[in-house]
Amino acid sequence: MNDEDNAPEQRLLGFEPDDLDGHAIEDLTDYLDAGRAPADPSIDGSPGCQLALDALERLRGLTPALVAADTAAEPAADARWVDRILSGIALDARSGRRIPLASPDPSVDFGVTEGAVRGLIRAAENAVPGVLVGRCRLDGDVTQIGAPIRIDIDVSVPYGQVIPRLADRLRAEVADRLNANTELNVTAIDITIHDISLWAEGAGDDRA
Repeated sequence: MNDEDNAPEQRLLGFEPDDLDGHAIEDLTDYLDAGRAPADPSIDGSPGCQLALDALERLRGLTPALVAADTAAEPAADARWVDRILSGIALDARSGRRIPLASPDPSVDFGVTEGAVRGLIRAAENAVPGVLVGRCRLDGDVTQIGAPIRIDIDVSVPYGQVIPRLADRLRAEVADRLNANTELNVTAIDITIHDISLWAEGAGDDRA
């Protein structure tokens, strides 16, 4: 039996200790519960942990209203969407491939991590109330400047909204953020709706 056999939950969530510099999602949740005090340099100084903390805080801001609505539903709503969102957060925290940035000076080597770009994509959910981004994937050779890249995003959307309109808003927001902060040659942004969750009355403005 190897170490992987001893950690089925880690494999389910899609991360290893090195992705979060030795920490687990549970550690980061506890850190948020404590108000990030006392300060933990091993968390505060970890880019992966910071990406995960940022996503967890956005999820935490939406979860109470969603859970309250789900609790009042008949029959009871499927709450597994939370696990899927957490899985995406854990994957985002991985640094992944290095994405080069063009420079007029050939002696200068600029670049960003794939994890940072996935975090950028996830943050686009802030512009579309009620939408939660799950897993993000960059399909293509991001290590080559100008190579065609497809963005695949799994999302949860609130019940009662016009789904194509929400998807269009999210797609436009993601495109704007990528254009402003990266040099990726994005040929398509594909959005897959994996969950529909009950949401508080009046949330968002895309009702049919």
